[in-house]
Amino acid sequence: MKTPLLTLLAFAAATPAAAIDVAALKADTQTLSSDAFEGREPGTPGEAKTVAYLIERMKALGLSPAGTGGGWTQDVPLATITAAPTADLTVSGGKGPLRFAYGSEVSLWTKRQVATSELKASPIVFVGHGITAPERGWDDFAGVDVRGKTLIFLVNDPDWQAAQVGKAGGPFDGKAMTYYGRYIYKFEEAARRGAAAAIVIHDAAAIGWPWGVVQTSFTGPIIDIDTADKGAGRVAVEGFLARDAAARLLASAGLDLAALEKAAKVKGFKPIDTGLTASALIANAIARSASKNVLGMVRGARRPDEVVLVSAHWDHMGRCTPDATGDDICNGAVDNASGTAGLLAIAGDIAKGPKPARSVVFLAVTAEESGLLGSKYYAESPVWPLAQTVGGVNMDSLNVIGRSDGFTITGAGKSELEDLALALAAKQGRGAVAEARPEFGGYFRSDHFSLARVGVPMLSAGSGGELIGKPAGAFRAAAMDYGARRYHQPSDQYDPGWDWSGAVADLELYRDLTVQLATSDIWPNWRADAEFRAVRDASRGAK
Repeated sequence: MKTPLLTLLAFAAATPAAAIDVAALKADTQTLSSDAFEGREPGTPGEAKTVAYLIERMKALGLSPAGTGGGWTQDVPLATITAAPTADLTVSGGKGPLRFAYGSEVSLWTKRQVATSELKASPIVFVGHGITAPERGWDDFAGVDVRGKTLIFLVNDPDWQAAQVGKAGGPFDGKAMTYYGRYIYKFEEAARRGAAAAIVIHDAAAIGWPWGVVQTSFTGPIIDIDTADKGAGRVAVEGFLARDAAARLLASAGLDLAALEKAAKVKGFKPIDTGLTASALIANAIARSASKNVLGMVRGARRPDEVVLVSAHWDHMGRCTPDATGDDICNGAVDNASGTAGLLAIAGDIAKGPKPARSVVFLAVTAEESGLLGSKYYAESPVWPLAQTVGGVNMDSLNVIGRSDGFTITGAGKSELEDLALALAAKQGRGAVAEARPEFGGYFRSDHFSLARVGVPMLSAGSGGELIGKPAGAFRAAAMDYGARRYHQPSDQYDPGWDWSGAVADLELYRDLTVQLATSDIWPNWRADAEFRAVRDASRGAK
């Protein structure tokens, strides 16, 4: 059922006046990101401490358990695959043999649960962006068989450098990344085509994060859902290759990376057999565990089986590549101790208020940093039926820079939830501001996407525009500095000097949206042209 816009906006008139508990917000963020929690990596003592802390806090806030069997948790079966740090990439042919060092130039791994995964002189094929999108008239693989080969991909979409967002900018929504641009899609497409390996060229400008993130996030233990096929459906080897290293690899075959990047932007591009071969040996240690999503709820008074979701991921990177000081704990204070603390703050406000008609479930998910695994598992094995899940909000990294004058919807134009959120932002004196870096594909990088894929409308949004009382560009500069110097690094640590005013404004909006959904009978849907509309209509019986 499509809810009329006027009906949606009517609920923006009455909102709760309670203030966010900033002291608790700070304390929860500081505690969860302390060294005692060891970076909150799934399957480690840090997870046990985190889960226990979240359950304790949810109980104290007056929530009821909402997990499997009436408990506080949902088990998420995981496999941790740790490659020996000797998985170099050797390239033969061309102008001579090349070796790319694991960690500094290449990161290779496998999500197959096997003792060894090996490439033996696998032919290397450059496949451009490696996209098959029949609805857009694009196929980089037309008439080409890549079975058993090592595929080298460009990250992002062919039109990611366009000046405009949307169809006017190019066939893949111009500057805004589509799912075809995500590195995860590249791995999936390689598997569908029977390739032996999929290696993505890391380009910081196109992917949105520096090589240091590869070193902390894609070396060492790699976590995946412990599926029935034990990962056999994946390609044997996945990886990233630093851009400079990729340029040297291609130059060995007489090819110029910059020229290839230009050619790959044009429809009709054909994969190029480089005449080179790739060899690598990945030796693995495999451990299996049951990580946990944590679920608490405020039970609805009149329609308790209808559920509004508030989600955030509790996990981070654990122990990672040491920095110059020797610190090897990726504390994840902003990403995402802050969002988890925000979830608890909203839960506390709603729990002490009037009972809503619908239930509100607070879902703290595991293994987001490993590929949205906790939310993916919940979406595929929901504790609360998806057809009865109204929608909700996901929080990933709060604004601790300061109060802003705008509000930004991530992946704008998809859901009717956006209208309600923007009405609430207007009440705060904030207008809609477009994403600063839509080419980075933020919509596909957090847990709302797992729920969206199964049809549940979830809002991903937050502070945008300019910092109030600060010079123009200060907000973007601070955000870019975080991305370059602290994101997924040991330096993402709690700072008592943070300005929480922006986070509080966002949390009040998320809370008010949640309350409106929980106290109404509206069912926000996706826009008619959104890619998730059909599955939502099917699950709801086109009501």
